[in-house]
Amino acid sequence: MTLWRKRLIGLLIAAVVFMIDQGFKAWVVSGLKLRDVGVIEIAPFFDLRWTKNLGVSLGLFTADSPEGRWALVAMTGAIALFVLIWMLRERKLGEIAALALVLGGALGNIRDRFTMGFVIDYADLHFGEWRPFLIFNIADVAITVGVLIILARSLLSRDKPETNGGRDTTADAAPEI
Repeated sequence: MTLWRKRLIGLLIAAVVFMIDQGFKAWVVSGLKLRDVGVIEIAPFFDLRWTKNLGVSLGLFTADSPEGRWALVAMTGAIALFVLIWMLRERKLGEIAALALVLGGALGNIRDRFTMGFVIDYADLHFGEWRPFLIFNIADVAITVGVLIILARSLLSRDKPETNGGRDTTADAAPEI
C-alpha cells in the first residue's frame, strides 16, 4: 500500500470520527433534548447526562471567560495541527490510524468549543456513586483509544536493528564513550 493511500485512510478515519461525534452530539441535543431533560437512564450503570465542559481533559484549564475560551480553541487547535503533521509524517498504518482517532476526536471537541463555548459531554459511566471517569463523549473515547494505541505500539513494537548479510550493522557504529 502506498504512503499516500495510508495517509488518505488516516484522513478518512479522522473525518468519520468527527462526523460520528458531531452527529451523536446533535442527536443528544436536538433529538433527545438532553439539555432540557438533564438525565436519561440507559442502564443501572450508564446514563446520558447533559454536561457543559468548559475545560479540557479531567476538567483542567477551565475557560469561563471569552478570553479563556479562545485560548483553549487556539491551544487545542495547535495540538490538532501538530497531530495532523505527525500523522502525515508517519509511515505505518497502525500509527496513522491511531493518530487519526486523536485528530478526529480533537476536531469534534474543538468545533463544540468554537461554536458554543463549551464541549458537550453526555456519557456517564457509574457504579452507584462511583464514577471511574468524568462524563465524556465519543470524541473523548476516540482520543483516549488513539493515545492508548500509540503508547502500546511504542512500547511493544520495538524496531530490531537491520542486518547486512547476517552481520549486525550496529557493530559498525562508533563505539560509545
